[in-house]
Amino acid sequence: MQVPDRKFDLIIFDCDGVLVDSETVSCRAHAEMLTRHGYPITADQVLDRFLGVSDREARLAIEAETGRALPADFETLMKQAALDSYKDELRPIPHMVETIAAIQLPKCVASSGTPEKIRHGLTCAGLYDLLAPHIFSAVQVERGKPAPDLFLFAAERMNASPDRSVVIEDSIPGITGARAAGMTVLGFHGGSHCRPGYADRLRAAGAAAVFNDMRELSRLIGQVGAN
Repeated sequence: MQVPDRKFDLIIFDCDGVLVDSETVSCRAHAEMLTRHGYPITADQVLDRFLGVSDREARLAIEAETGRALPADFETLMKQAALDSYKDELRPIPHMVETIAAIQLPKCVASSGTPEKIRHGLTCAGLYDLLAPHIFSAVQVERGKPAPDLFLFAAERMNASPDRSVVIEDSIPGITGARAAGMTVLGFHGGSHCRPGYADRLRAAGAAAVFNDMRELSRLIGQVGAN
């Protein structure tokens, strides 16, 4: 089904938790790495504190809290731990392939992950060729989510106006950043990391609509775009 072109010229997908069901995998790897380096934390705590935040921003927050620096190569180690976990555990969000094919508008990815992590995750999930080369990372901008920088960068690179861009996000920082960029946001809560009540949190953060089944996305974009 083609999305009616009533309002939007561009669809921006977050990656983790939207395209690939990776958040529980990433949070577990992140927790294990932080604990190993003297900062005991559980995967659930990582999820609560750092969902949607780049590894760089998370590291800076922890260093500010503890008053000590993590190893210089911590982000590299963190990235590798996540990539190793992806090989066996990563899956696409259900119905993602047909959803991407159904939306006949320009699409791109704007993720807090590193380029290597994004590419590896999308490749493992069988989605990379459907979205490349329009894939943007937080390392390409000065400030990651919840700042608007990444979304504005993606829209500029895709020759789209922010007010005619719709973002698909699963995190509060992502919704906050997209709203700050002047974009419409749809909140997805169908990933394995989403707990009861999570839809309400996405809506409270500013999502124009929330959904948990990718088969609803085409209809929602058309519905929101018609308003």
